[in-house]
Amino acid sequence: MTRASISASETSREVVLTCPLDCPDACRLKVRLVTGQDGVERAVNIGGDSRHPITRGFACAKTVHYPARQYHPERPLYPLKKVNGEFVRVSWEQALDDIAVRLREILDRYGPQSILRYNYAGTMGLREGSHVHAFFRALGAPELEETICATAGSAAWELGYGSPRLGVDPEDVPHARLILLWGINSLTTNSHLTPWLTQARKNGARIVHIDPYRNKTSLYADWHLKIRPGTDAALVLGLSRIIIASGWHDEAYLARAGEDFGAFRAECEAWSLARTSDVTGLSESEIQDLARALGTTRPTYIRVGYGMTRHENGGSNLRAVTLLPALLGDWQHRGGGCTLTTSGAFALNRTRLGAAHLIESATPRVNMNELASALAPERGVKALFVYNCNPAVVAPDSERVRAGMARPDMLTVVLEQAMTESARLADFVLPATTFLEHADLYTSYGHHYLSYNDATLPPSGEARPNSWVFGELGRRLGIEEPSLYWSMDELLTELLATEHPHLAGITPEKLRREGSVRLSLPERFLPYANGAHTPSGKVRFSPVPRHTEPRAQLNASYPLRLLTPPAHHFLNSTYGNLDQLTRAEGGEPQVLVHPEDARRDRVTDGALVQVQSETGCITRRVRISDAVQRGVAVLEGTWWGLSAPDGKSVNALTAETLTDLGGGSTFHNTRVRLVPVDPDRQNDLPHHPNVQP
Repeated sequence: MTRASISASETSREVVLTCPLDCPDACRLKVRLVTGQDGVERAVNIGGDSRHPITRGFACAKTVHYPARQYHPERPLYPLKKVNGEFVRVSWEQALDDIAVRLREILDRYGPQSILRYNYAGTMGLREGSHVHAFFRALGAPELEETICATAGSAAWELGYGSPRLGVDPEDVPHARLILLWGINSLTTNSHLTPWLTQARKNGARIVHIDPYRNKTSLYADWHLKIRPGTDAALVLGLSRIIIASGWHDEAYLARAGEDFGAFRAECEAWSLARTSDVTGLSESEIQDLARALGTTRPTYIRVGYGMTRHENGGSNLRAVTLLPALLGDWQHRGGGCTLTTSGAFALNRTRLGAAHLIESATPRVNMNELASALAPERGVKALFVYNCNPAVVAPDSERVRAGMARPDMLTVVLEQAMTESARLADFVLPATTFLEHADLYTSYGHHYLSYNDATLPPSGEARPNSWVFGELGRRLGIEEPSLYWSMDELLTELLATEHPHLAGITPEKLRREGSVRLSLPERFLPYANGAHTPSGKVRFSPVPRHTEPRAQLNASYPLRLLTPPAHHFLNSTYGNLDQLTRAEGGEPQVLVHPEDARRDRVTDGALVQVQSETGCITRRVRISDAVQRGVAVLEGTWWGLSAPDGKSVNALTAETLTDLGGGSTFHNTRVRLVPVDPDRQNDLPHHPNVQP
């Protein structure tokens, strides 16, 4: 429905809500609602709130299409039960009763350790995304370690700066005079940082992009450095050697606010210009020029992304980069420093969020990157609940994940807003509400505004919030933990029950009234100007970050390092079912390969190839491009397998290998080879309707 198509008998209104998706921007969205002749109110248009200081009137290229997702014809609207391999509609009463009976049998026979939740950031809402864990913690089920994205970076940051994890206020970025966008395609994944970057450029700042391949941010930047994947720590050590030798480091800050700097200085001595160039793939002149820019420009702002942590030694890589502002003293200047996340500034009372108080030291734990192994029959998991996540597509070693979810002896329950590949594997699909249909509270990891959404639309069909579903199951199982049954008002009161100065003056009433409220930060928010939140109160330079070559080194059998960064029109797998967005990304997933690698492997532009790793094999179409460097293949976006020529997720290739810090994912660690598909056999591939011929 468009503005022009609204008839005189229809009425419209606008509401402002926070986007719930996994993005640092946490945008305030202006949603236009129209009541049709049938009396039903629907969302027809979404844009950015011009009054919000971060959103500033525009929504990203994907979220403007949210109404198409809200009203997608395949959205599950009623509880579904799989009977003889086919889904049939059942009532909520039957679905919940059947699930509760199965759970009681499993609990009685195998105990709570046989029940596993699998969730992540399909919503960033603290009620529907985090508090619903209370059901599983009350049962005594294993604790899911939510490691797939951020934990390597979090562990790296905390080694140097302690907890909470704080960053530069984005509204201070225009004060920077040198900006490094390091390992982040910010125009795609943090697009509302762009106006602040542009303002900084107008004020005289130079913008440098450090990333293994050329993307939208590279084209926006003044200078792109195409670093070899996984060598960020080597670059930092080489740069630091030049900076220290030239006297550009801030001795006074290091003496006052640093700890064990001598060990770091000694490590840097081993990184000659020639060695740094050889390891990183950058020229000696590029390294020298960057060192001079860093050493002589104050303040410098560094925005790091989680991409550089997706390697075996990703934690060390990111930790090395985050120490540069301490080396240079940039934390003392407005607009100077580094941002990985701003989430640590939201000092909410989380002691009972998701019944966290019930977690015991003896509680079994499952790293979510190891789901494929956790679902192996011998591990004893008998029931899997999936919510706010699509593990059949996003988890490593996805073919084994699918096999585990589909085990005949496994009860698989999926709470979903879309008929994902995970939902298709379920025994029960329980229709979930969207952010338009339930109330929730949102923090941000890219700015400092706390936001609240009211439920704006009635649930579509018989969709229900996650919190309602787990509350109903809790009642059927006799769970007495009070926090499981908290209302939104009770949870909001609990979260704001703190005297932390960042939340001074923020009450539930103020949040409901204003919708989005800035944290009570000082006017000049310089979180590490005088040290860090470590036991000593100083920035720790030890253990010294070091460059380590990956165990999975490239060789003649596997000559390419596969990178799987975000696609511009997708957000993880959230929008993978929207035709208009898959078309904007080329209609099907494609693998970018350097011309020289293509010649070596005898593949041609537009041809189908098998991409083979030590874990699995997928079929993709090749796009030859000098945007990538030799020895690197890039496959953008977490496409649904339904859009691929062979029906497989790219994560059929990735392994459960964990990072050096934080037990994080290593999606960029995969080494692969390309094998041309015989043109005579291309018609034998499975047909998938989403793929453009």
